Amino acid sequence: MTSADLRERLTGVLPPITMPFDRDGSLVAGGLREQIDFVIRSGARGIVAGGSTGEGHVLNEAEFDQAMREACEATAGRVPFIAGLIVQSTRDAIERVKRLQGLNIAALQVTPVHYLFKPDADATVQHFREIHEATQIPILIYNVIPWNYLSVDLMLRIMDEVPGVIGMKQSGGDLKSLSDLLLRAKPRNLVLSGIDALLYPGFAIGMHGAITALTTAVPRHVVRLHKAVQANDHETGRELHFKLNALWNSMSHDNLPACVKYVQHLQGLPLYEARRPMMSVSEDQKRAIKAALQPLLG
Repeated sequence: MTSADLRERLTGVLPPITMPFDRDGSLVAGGLREQIDFVIRSGARGIVAGGSTGEGHVLNEAEFDQAMREACEATAGRVPFIAGLIVQSTRDAIERVKRLQGLNIAALQVTPVHYLFKPDADATVQHFREIHEATQIPILIYNVIPWNYLSVDLMLRIMDEVPGVIGMKQSGGDLKSLSDLLLRAKPRNLVLSGIDALLYPGFAIGMHGAITALTTAVPRHVVRLHKAVQANDHETGRELHFKLNALWNSMSHDNLPACVKYVQHLQGLPLYEARRPMMSVSEDQKRAIKAALQPLLG
């Protein structure tokens, strides 16, 4: 697949799947397939595993290998498969990807490092350059780390200087940076969003796709939103926006993956746990989520 073909395919709704942990915090073998089938049937254009919604930060090496292999196998080439990396060093990123040799990985979604210490701009460029040179897999930057938050200038510089970095996912609720990226990015760059509360305006200003918790929780409805905006049906788009916004408001950020799993469960999927110390969904949260989800389900 050429770079242009890949950029064309990595658009639209790209859900970051949740991890199927049991009550003891163990990864349930085979627990990803039903969820992946659910989001692909809903119209998803790709599958992301190992992102923040997928609690990628808590996976040890063996679990990372298991989850990536199961997710890739369940995706079965129906849509592109994106592997998420939330690690602390260039070396760890490269080693994790090399353990997945033989998998059909369309791209890597890579956060900047996220511990206390922050590399400067040159070191950050080199970080992404070394990952791509060692893996030869296209990279999407996941710009979400508050204390290592990449500026628009730096993201554009990385995409210019490291051809293997084909795009980025702007998160943190920062629609202004998303707009600036769309204004200044080159045609070859992908600009994706992780901004759940503002999917409608993001699609309306031309973002290429979304990788967010809501795309995993209610993929069919986010796909409908995307299609409505593409068709200039802004009445439908605004209606869906406010319903999705209400659902988003019902889910706490502190235990968001657990909330997403509960929303999925209300639509027929098995109920899996978040890994401790993340809190389970409280009874108050359940009531709020049910009330916000009902208008979407009709």
